[in-house]
Amino acid sequence: MIKAILVFNNHGKPRLMRFYQHFAEDMQQQIVRETFHLVSKRDENVCNFLEGGSLIGGSDYKLIYRHYATLYFVFCVDSSESELGILDLIQVFVETLDKCFENVCELDLIFHVDKVHYILHEVVMGGMVLETNMNEVVSQIEAQNRLEKSESGLSAAPARAVSAVKSINLPEIPRNINIGDINIKVPNLSQFV
Repeated sequence: MIKAILVFNNHGKPRLMRFYQHFAEDMQQQIVRETFHLVSKRDENVCNFLEGGSLIGGSDYKLIYRHYATLYFVFCVDSSESELGILDLIQVFVETLDKCFENVCELDLIFHVDKVHYILHEVVMGGMVLETNMNEVVSQIEAQNRLEKSESGLSAAPARAVSAVKSINLPEIPRNINIGDINIKVPNLSQFV
């Protein structure tokens, strides 16, 4: 099971933290610092697996990471997870981010944190892998984007309605409106026109 997913830059600044096991906030910060020190001091040509730090479970857990440009993607997993499977999962996650943001960079993770979390939730939820097919994840993200666009159209509806009413060209403003048995007397609106 995946215990935590951490993404931080070359200076150790966290850009994404997702813990699937409860830790107090100060403990989470210590875990990020310790993980950064363990991962960043490793040479580029060594294996991408190492024992978890003392704060996150020691030898019972493994840190599996990839370093892309200025970002480290680190998955903390228990012994039941396959190291190569998690490396592949990291690759899928990064390629999905790259496809959704068109050349993902650190700033995308900072300014679109909600979208990044949504992508992560499509891949991993509750510490369990949900989807490894990048095309399936991208199609879900595109569906979410279409939904957000259609909802943003609804939020603009009141403004469009006011604009439409203002652009109605009536020769005279009606004073009384009769609908069946209902008679509505319209107040003088000349001050608003």
